[in-house]
Amino acid sequence: MIIRDFEPKHTEEAAEIALGVYNCERAFAQELPDISSIPFLKQLSGNGFGVAAFEGGKMVGFLCSVEPFESVFRSTDVRGVFSPMGANGAVMENHGRIYAALYQAAAKKWVKAGAVSHAICLYEHDEEAKRQLFRYGFGLRCADAIRPMETVDCDACSGYAFMELPGEEYASVYPLYLALNEHYCSSPVFMNRKPETRDAFLDSLERNQERIFAAKTGGEYCAYMQVSDEGETFAASGKSYRHITGAYCMPEHRGRGVYKNLLNYVINTLKTEGYTRLGVDFESINPSGSGFWLKFFHAYTNGVVRRIDERIMQRASLI
Repeated sequence: MIIRDFEPKHTEEAAEIALGVYNCERAFAQELPDISSIPFLKQLSGNGFGVAAFEGGKMVGFLCSVEPFESVFRSTDVRGVFSPMGANGAVMENHGRIYAALYQAAAKKWVKAGAVSHAICLYEHDEEAKRQLFRYGFGLRCADAIRPMETVDCDACSGYAFMELPGEEYASVYPLYLALNEHYCSSPVFMNRKPETRDAFLDSLERNQERIFAAKTGGEYCAYMQVSDEGETFAASGKSYRHITGAYCMPEHRGRGVYKNLLNYVINTLKTEGYTRLGVDFESINPSGSGFWLKFFHAYTNGVVRRIDERIMQRASLI
């Protein structure tokens, strides 16, 4: 096996591999759309952080990433890199061995650039690639999931009203947004993201044209769901798709079916508007959130992450 720098001339072969592994995942998550290209590969091919594996002159795998960026997960003080869905892949034969060689070569570049957090988006059912990267110190961190725009099975929830809020009411759910950030800080999540100010929160909703749905009881909002046009993968977009970008229910209202009923309200609203697929991305390290989403959505990606020993940066120039 020969490992080379990933270059623009490699994008066509890489796209063929990427589409192959994507279509393998579609056999498990049939809500995923049919696609014919990976548009961002050309863009990633020129940043110098990708590698490709060849055997007998034919590409058998590739691993690209975005350029290193600061404040990984918006909750750390370190630089990291991320290989998104479609930016890596390998043929099925010797699948794990190919990923091992690709990561060894790419990681050298990433560390030289000062990146100590390495995140790679794999497919949920790509067990061989996950096993190999777990051997190299990666762990599961987050996931993307999808479902058809059909309601979930649940009993009616008396005493609660469900609604979509008009823009002038968005500020009413800001306390729930702050409570969500406090929840992120708790065990076992330990994700200390700096929350947006009230004005920044509202500006972000308006700028991204996001919608807010909520549950209300006793005159107070107790749960909310934030919905946008698209998510974080190339499959999480399109005219028939909508994506959940924020969600929280106050602990004292959990276990009563509130959030299932809120989800159904959102689904019924969006289905009436012609949307056929609903997606969400979430942290697997958040037990309450991931437990809920995995009951009703089909996971199709696993974001695996490795935080390398940072003292190696003292020797990065020698690597």
